[in-house]
Amino acid sequence: MPSEIAPLAPPSLGDIEAARERIRGIAIRTPLVRLDVDGPAEIWLKLENLQPIGSFKIRGAGNAMAQVSRERLTRGVYTASAGNMAQGVAWCARRFGVPCRVIVPDHAPATKLAAIERLGGVAVKLPFERWWQVLIDHGYPGEEGFFVHPVSDPAVIAGNATIGLEIAEELPDIDAVIVPYGGGGLSCGIASAMRAVSPGTRVFASEVETAAPFSASLLAHSPQVVEYAASFVDGIGGRSVLAEMWPIASDLLSGSLVMPLADVAHALELVARRARVIAEGAAATAVAAALSGRAGSGRIVCIISGGNIDHLKLATILRGEMP
Repeated sequence: MPSEIAPLAPPSLGDIEAARERIRGIAIRTPLVRLDVDGPAEIWLKLENLQPIGSFKIRGAGNAMAQVSRERLTRGVYTASAGNMAQGVAWCARRFGVPCRVIVPDHAPATKLAAIERLGGVAVKLPFERWWQVLIDHGYPGEEGFFVHPVSDPAVIAGNATIGLEIAEELPDIDAVIVPYGGGGLSCGIASAMRAVSPGTRVFASEVETAAPFSASLLAHSPQVVEYAASFVDGIGGRSVLAEMWPIASDLLSGSLVMPLADVAHALELVARRARVIAEGAAATAVAAALSGRAGSGRIVCIISGGNIDHLKLATILRGEMP
C-alpha cells in the first residue's frame, strides 16, 4: 500500500478509446432518452441503470481488471464500496473465474449487500470512518489480491469516461452534463471525454445536502472534510474529497450543484412516473439539479448512474413520503 498517493492526470482520448475496446462485451452501450417534463432545459437521461449490475461501475471495474494479468488475478480481487462498485468488481470476478471480497461501510443497504452475495462476492463490514480510510489508503491490511479502487484508479476513470464518448456520438449541441459526485471518478472521466470531443460542453457535479465535500472544497479552494449524514442517497456523499482527485476535479468540472433531499426525492419520483425509469438516490441528484435551472437552459444530459435503490425506500418515495 503506497504511503503517499500521487495526484492523477485525466485520461487521454486514446486511453478512453482503448478502454471502450476492452470493455466491449462487459458493459453495454446504454440508451439516451428524453425526459418529458416542463422545465428550464431540454433534459436527457443517460441510462446507466440498465447495465448488467444496474450501475455504471461495471465500466471502470471491467477496464481495470482487463489490464491485469490472469496470473495476478488468481489471488483474487477486492474493492471498497457502498454497493455499486462492489457489484461491478464481483460481476467481473465471476466472469474471470476469480474470488472477490468487498469492504463495505456498515450502513450499506441490504439490496446492494444481497447483490454482492448473489454475484459470488464476500462482504466485509467496517464502520464508515474506517471504510473511508480504505479509500484514502488504497487498500486494507490483511487483504490479499488485486485492489480495484472505486474512484482514483486511472483505468477506472478511463472506463467511466466511455460514457462521455457515447453521449457525444448520439446527441449534438450539448450545453451541459450533470454527473453525481461520489469520489469524482465518474464525473472526471466524463468531463475528460467531453473536453476531448465536445469542448463547449460544461460538466457539473451534483451532490446532496447531507454530504457535499466537493462543493465545500471548491469554496475553500482545497480539499475539505465535511459532516456526513446517512440518507436514501447512499451512492454518493463522502466525508472529503480525495486528495489525489482534487487537481483534476477542480480543473475539469464547472461546479457543484448541491440539492436538498426533498428535491432529490421529487426528481426520483418524476423519473419513475414520466420515464418509467428506476433511479437510485445518487442518480436523482443530477435530475434534481437540471430541474432547478442551476445548470442553465439548453440541452442537458443527466447521468442516471445507477438504479440499485432499496424497493421499500422507492415505494416510500412514490407515496410522496421521505424514507
